[in-house]
Amino acid sequence: MSNTLMRYATPAIIALFLVSLVSGIALFFHVGPGAFHGIHEWLSMVLILPFVLHVWRNWKPMTKYMTGRPLLISAVVSVLACAVFFLPMGGEGGGRPPVFALSQQVLQHTPAEVAPALGMTEEALTAKLAAAGYTVAPDQSLTAIAKGSGKSMMEIAGVLVGRGH
Repeated sequence: MSNTLMRYATPAIIALFLVSLVSGIALFFHVGPGAFHGIHEWLSMVLILPFVLHVWRNWKPMTKYMTGRPLLISAVVSVLACAVFFLPMGGEGGGRPPVFALSQQVLQHTPAEVAPALGMTEEALTAKLAAAGYTVAPDQSLTAIAKGSGKSMMEIAGVLVGRGH
């Protein structure tokens, strides 16, 4: 591995961790631009490479951590903390915010049923979906419309609230 690449591994970890920290806090408190979601996900993936390089470069000192109880205890506590989010909390979805369950329920309904809640007529909503590239069939749920059009639930939700194409 190039010496330059190895020299930047730890500084990159620090910088990307700070980005993850700030975007994670913004996501937790639901503040800031929607871009924080993508930033948090994608740059956390980018963090993998400098992490691997850092471990590789510091392998001998790292092995000392692997033989003691602190790593074992930290790993067990981390796994248990993650497990909590898989527990049901009054329905499906684990520890996800209730807004996700609500949006999934709304998307199970037809444009005719959802349009009034959006302050639109069925015809206006159908036209909006068609203009965004969706194939709208009568009496189909919004989820079925998205799936039939090769799009995700997130994409159709974006169109419904005016943030999609």
